[in-house]
Amino acid sequence: MVCPRCILAVSQILVELNITYKTIKLGEVELVSILNESKKESLSHKLQNAGFSLIDDRKSQLIEQMKTLVVDKIHHSSEELDIKWADYVGDNIPLDYKYLSSLFSSVESITFEQYIINQKVERIKELVVYDELTLSEIAFKMNYSSVAYLSNQFKKVTGMTPSQFKKSIDKNRKFLDEI
Repeated sequence: MVCPRCILAVSQILVELNITYKTIKLGEVELVSILNESKKESLSHKLQNAGFSLIDDRKSQLIEQMKTLVVDKIHHSSEELDIKWADYVGDNIPLDYKYLSSLFSSVESITFEQYIINQKVERIKELVVYDELTLSEIAFKMNYSSVAYLSNQFKKVTGMTPSQFKKSIDKNRKFLDEI
């Protein structure tokens, strides 16, 4: 789940299946009780039909937690991005960052750092399309040291500069869960 609509969709599926939950937030549902195999299979099927997947093994859960932290901080927070990701992840997931980073790379086939960059670029695309901030303001908001650094990183990921992107007809935006 990567957005408030995703949370709503999952909560509707849970209600439809009469599964009670304590909390539901980005990427995570805390159930009141453990599901039997039949209920788990029904839930998995309904989630897949809605474009989600049930993740119940420990390593996949850790990776989802990491992704959720990044998406939430980059896309859904109004706070500045002036953070050290290793510290931020370590404060939220009580495991060694090197282990988590290595796990992420081995399962996702990209580094955790590259995942963060990809998310930042998608957020930059959004901000460029909205056309409410200058590139300098976007660079500051996204914690880049300069517009040049933002532009270079943006070009490495997308193949075009933010200005070229803005002028392009096809905005090349991706759904957050496709990154």
